[in-house]
Amino acid sequence: MHTIEGFKLRKLGNEYILVGESMKLINFNKMITLNETAAFLWEQADKGEFDETTLSKALCAEYDVAPEQALTDVTATIKSWLEAGVIE
Repeated sequence: MHTIEGFKLRKLGNEYILVGESMKLINFNKMITLNETAAFLWEQADKGEFDETTLSKALCAEYDVAPEQALTDVTATIKSWLEAGVIE
């Protein structure tokens, strides 16, 4: 999987939002808000190709979380990103 080009992560107060900044995303009318952990995952995903395993490992390395919980959380996050149309 990979992030769709043109989405940029921006910090807004204590939250983060994904903003569509390319002309091909001009019809994107959703606001995607992320907490700190999801923003960390987005930054990891935005580096290139990723899957549940690579993001789970990154989450475990950054936060004190059990591998099983990390995989569950990452799977849910990826599902929501797919539904929102910000990754493919």
